[in-house]
Amino acid sequence: MRGVILAGGTGSRLRPLTTIINKHLLPVGKYPMIHYSIKKMKEAGILDVLLVTGKQSAGLYTEYLGSGSQWGMNITYAIQEQAGGIAEALGLAARYIGQGEKFVLLLGDNLFHDSLQPYMADFAKQTDGAMVLLKEVSDPRRYGVPVLQDKRIAFIEEKPSNPKSSYCVTGIYFYDSEVFQLVTSCKPSRRGELEITDVNNAYAKAGKLTYRMLQNWWVDAGTHESLYQAAAHIRKEES
Repeated sequence: MRGVILAGGTGSRLRPLTTIINKHLLPVGKYPMIHYSIKKMKEAGILDVLLVTGKQSAGLYTEYLGSGSQWGMNITYAIQEQAGGIAEALGLAARYIGQGEKFVLLLGDNLFHDSLQPYMADFAKQTDGAMVLLKEVSDPRRYGVPVLQDKRIAFIEEKPSNPKSSYCVTGIYFYDSEVFQLVTSCKPSRRGELEITDVNNAYAKAGKLTYRMLQNWWVDAGTHESLYQAAAHIRKEES
């Protein structure tokens, strides 16, 4: 199974830090944030990875990660010319993922403890469709919130004022190659971006969106506070 890591975006919630550097290169513990996504892929046995980033930071990523040979991996790069949403960035992987191939997608600012291996094994048994990882959170209104039904997700509500569950959809996704057809059929949202929630809801409507629960800590390190929390978790693990 191949892997795709999305490391673009503007990082507006982390300004002024991100006025000088891409957020996925900010330090978390001893290493840049992107280090941990690569590490999770390698530990799960995923050796072929596509990293999608913006053109402004591409040189910094290649300088740090190179071809991936020092990791025993093959890292390929794709450039998202403008920040057009997670689904648009995902669409750049269409030429990298083969027809009928399944893959893992990580958002590079999602840091977590669990191994990807058991979730990969579960998804490998799934005939087709997609699978997302969920986490119980104290304020689900900040995230995409799943409506659960019969071991599947019936619908995902994006940042609802009255969440129907206490779970959020994390930035850890498993897809079949049909996802690229769904991306091309997406329409820009009010903010002018192609939204990953629309892609996931297309799978949900077809009854093909399953889920698993993360068992240990998870942080979406997109704010100053969550970046601090991620560093605290990483520091504890490395001590």
